[in-house]
Amino acid sequence: MTEPSGPALAGAPLPARAKVAVAAGKLTGAVSRAAGRGSGAVVGGRIALKLDPELLRRLTAGRACVLISATNGKTTTTRLVAEALRAKGPVASNALGANMPAGITAAMANDRDAEFAVIEVDEKYLPGVAEQTKPRAIALLNLSRDQLDRAAETRMMAQKWRDGLADTPATVIANADDPLVVWAAGRARDVVWVAVGQSWKDDAWSCPQCGGVLHLDSDDWSCGSCDMRRPRPQWALDGDELVAPDGARVGLTGLKLPGRANRANAVSAAATAAVFGVEAHVAIQRMEHVTAVAGRYDTVTYRGRTLRLLLAKNPAGWLETFDLVSPRGAAPSGPVLLSVNALSADGTDTSWLWDVDYTRLVGHRVLVIGQRRLDLAVRLQVAGVDFQVFDDVEAAVDAAPAGAIDVIANYTAFQQLRQKVGA
Repeated sequence: MTEPSGPALAGAPLPARAKVAVAAGKLTGAVSRAAGRGSGAVVGGRIALKLDPELLRRLTAGRACVLISATNGKTTTTRLVAEALRAKGPVASNALGANMPAGITAAMANDRDAEFAVIEVDEKYLPGVAEQTKPRAIALLNLSRDQLDRAAETRMMAQKWRDGLADTPATVIANADDPLVVWAAGRARDVVWVAVGQSWKDDAWSCPQCGGVLHLDSDDWSCGSCDMRRPRPQWALDGDELVAPDGARVGLTGLKLPGRANRANAVSAAATAAVFGVEAHVAIQRMEHVTAVAGRYDTVTYRGRTLRLLLAKNPAGWLETFDLVSPRGAAPSGPVLLSVNALSADGTDTSWLWDVDYTRLVGHRVLVIGQRRLDLAVRLQVAGVDFQVFDDVEAAVDAAPAGAIDVIANYTAFQQLRQKVGA
């Protein structure tokens, strides 16, 4: 006999099978944490879904759900949207970035009563999670190459989004500056276009609709062979200001998260919160309280130096990070520590290192660690960057002068560094 899973109020009683699944998931997560195996969210969520495959649907029924997906920036934007929506009521969120169905399910099980659910979703799982959660809003930030050994080619991912979101009743908030995102959102009923700029353009040379050559300008793009072109945005990032659909401007200089990419994330987050009636100036004021996201941008003291921790997982992410540590036109200042791993969670193919413009680091003192430090060393040598290779973070930090060090690492290297330096 199939148990009903229709609409319900947030926090409404669960059927017996779902209650058992939630309890088993929480117990498994607690055991995992006690054993020092991480947060336990993913393994707990997996057990819960094994016991009740419909659990995510049940846990999000009756909530106003928001999904955020992208190659870069989704964890930060999820945090910003959640903060903005707290102006309207309690929010449940997978704030630490466990963004596949198991991690999402665990997060929803841990907070049953919140009216809103703000959910970061891995790109590959977006259509399935959207079908389960029936979101009111879906934010699509960007698509670029990532984890080349196991992730789909970017156009294939865009196709998956396009098919999965066709005729969705959700309001789709989409980046007008990314041709792949524009095409992916092209079959949705209600799209809010946001112009936030995009430094990385090397995944958008050909038109996703017809294969023709895209003409890319600094603030516009179009296909020379079909009618694909940049839509007119309702929201925009203009320097240090958000421009709302009514022309009102909201300053972004109060944001604690640094850089152009985070101003872009804030504009997308404000456009998403507006779907639920949060005014732009209120949303931005609330976002100004966010100082770090899951360790990103944390500043810690370690071995007499001040380390700023920055995450960069793929060429697009590294490019945005370089704008923080080595702005164009500015004189190099301060050492930079780089760490790259190639474990399963990172993607084992590191050929993407050759797509990163490491010449941006010329003039900096560069310290290299990590599992793939020798691969990175070859890339830096070709780029003409002076560097030193070390076996561990202790030796690298000790070799740097007293003062500040910018630390850039990919996913597992970033987590390892956080544990080592106590962040």
